[in-house]
Amino acid sequence: MLQIMTQAWLDTYLSTRDGETKLGQQVQLLSQVNTQPSELKHALVQAKNQGVQFVILGISEDAGPRANLGRGGSTTAFNAAMSQLLNLQSNRYLNGSECLILGNIEPKQLDTHASTEQLRQATAELDQQVIEVISHILAAELEPIVIGGGHNNAYGLLMALKSHFNQAAAAVNLDPHSDFRPREGRHSGNGFSYAAANGALAYYHVLGLHELKNSETTLEQLSLFGGEWHSFQQIWVRREMSLEEALKAIANNLNQTQLPVALELDVDAIAKMPSSASTFAGVPLLDACHYIHYIAKHCQTAYLHIAEAAPQCHEAGEIAGNRDVGQSVSELIYAYIQAKKPVQY
Repeated sequence: MLQIMTQAWLDTYLSTRDGETKLGQQVQLLSQVNTQPSELKHALVQAKNQGVQFVILGISEDAGPRANLGRGGSTTAFNAAMSQLLNLQSNRYLNGSECLILGNIEPKQLDTHASTEQLRQATAELDQQVIEVISHILAAELEPIVIGGGHNNAYGLLMALKSHFNQAAAAVNLDPHSDFRPREGRHSGNGFSYAAANGALAYYHVLGLHELKNSETTLEQLSLFGGEWHSFQQIWVRREMSLEEALKAIANNLNQTQLPVALELDVDAIAKMPSSASTFAGVPLLDACHYIHYIAKHCQTAYLHIAEAAPQCHEAGEIAGNRDVGQSVSELIYAYIQAKKPVQY
């Protein structure tokens, strides 16, 4: 169910200070709006007319990662991000009024005893909620920035793109895992393979794919689809090519498709980021920010999706996890907005 962000809810995140204006004091809301489809669509169109360009949406679930036999904890990423993002300064670099904080999709949470089949069924049901909400955002000609939940939600995003543009999308994903696992029931490891099978994905590139974290079956399936990748080892270990060279090649390939571009990032890729599959051998946060900025600047991106952050999985506890996830996700969001809305000095 979509929980619309209200002023009272936003105020719980906001810490004001005399002489300063925070982003949370400038962002737009749809408070008191009924979430019936017709009313939500109308409200989003009104927001567009009032200068909104970006719609920030949370998804608070961890059924997808758990259905993939991973760790839970991705239910609180949106809250962690809002606690940091809304307290950044509103100034000449970003006013904040360009952003609408829509709210949070909060499906029914399954307890720790839920079976794999129950989790996969819940993930499939969530798909439909994601498709519906994202479709309304796209119909209002706004750009979704989606935070939280598992990478299973890429499927719903891609299906919404297919419906809106009446064609498949081209996707790029910074991720050690291709998420192109067999279609054995919905989970966070097969969002892209399901999207491909349902005609929502025509081109797919994985940046930072870890050479030993993808089964041969998955790699073969990805190859048969025509998927491409630059591995983590190629760029960050063996230094066979630079990140800049890889990004230039990826952007060129995405643009050649002439398809709407899905910009995906699994925080599993980022070194020491608390997530379902945290890694010490990962991409630096600043490289992840540059990836988002570069692709958003050079390609016709339709959305940004930041998945899998799990504050409670932080080695120092959930408080530290909220801080690190919140700050990191805020930087990733700003990297996207900077690319799509250059600073006017």
